[in-house]
Amino acid sequence: MAPLGGAATREHASNGQREDDENCLSESLRVHDREVSLYLRPMGLFFHIGRYTSFLGNVLRRPEKGSVFRALVLDEMNSIGIQSLGIVALLSVFMGAVICIQTAHQIGGWIPVYTIGFTVRQTMILEFSPTLIPVILAGKVGSNIASQLGTMRVTEQIDALEIMGINSANYLVLPKMIAALACIPFLVILSMGLGIGAGMWVGVSTGVSSVADFEYGMQIDFNAFDVTYALVKTCVFALIISSVSAYHGYHTSGGALEVGRSSTKAVVYAVVLVMVANLLLTQMLLG
Repeated sequence: MAPLGGAATREHASNGQREDDENCLSESLRVHDREVSLYLRPMGLFFHIGRYTSFLGNVLRRPEKGSVFRALVLDEMNSIGIQSLGIVALLSVFMGAVICIQTAHQIGGWIPVYTIGFTVRQTMILEFSPTLIPVILAGKVGSNIASQLGTMRVTEQIDALEIMGINSANYLVLPKMIAALACIPFLVILSMGLGIGAGMWVGVSTGVSSVADFEYGMQIDFNAFDVTYALVKTCVFALIISSVSAYHGYHTSGGALEVGRSSTKAVVYAVVLVMVANLLLTQMLLG
């Protein structure tokens, strides 16, 4: 019995030593991972730029089946465009009305009344509709795209598509980008019209402006290039919102918590890039 007891003791000691070695190895790996993470943190921007470029290279390819692709685009147009009509219309109407009232309060009787119509037109066309509406859509549409793709990633639906030989990035993301490029400019034009119309209605109904004065302000010093500038910005913003949101959702890893984080990052990065692009495009087109 003594030899057996000694063998058991030696086996127990060996198991304990093995566990200690594994714990030491695990701790060493964690320390190494932290050191690598700290070292690569400054390179994170270049990593994401490279991966985003590669991601777009996979997205911007010819679809395999045209009929399936068209059906997906129509479905995304409904999700991005039709389902966003309500929030866009509501915000545009109230913003046009508020701009009218604020302008009437500021001019105070010593500036021509037609300035109200001029200010409402310029504000809606140049900045509110082409910039703030895409920012709002980045929260609504962008988070939806990121959460949808993130959920597909963590539930291995994207992996299943790739196993079947389907270009998952092209199949899932390109219809969203084309739908955004088609629908968001339309929503912005609708926003312009509703905002200006609401401003006129509020101005006339409150007595701060007549219809003739408001119409004259809308027509005076009008430059058609302002509308072109607004639509160019909108198209760029639509591509930023759809592609950045899809990028963050597509590369989600983990579980439900990470899906929520990807959605948040998608909205934040999309809004920041929209603001940066707004500054650059304004300088290029109007500077």
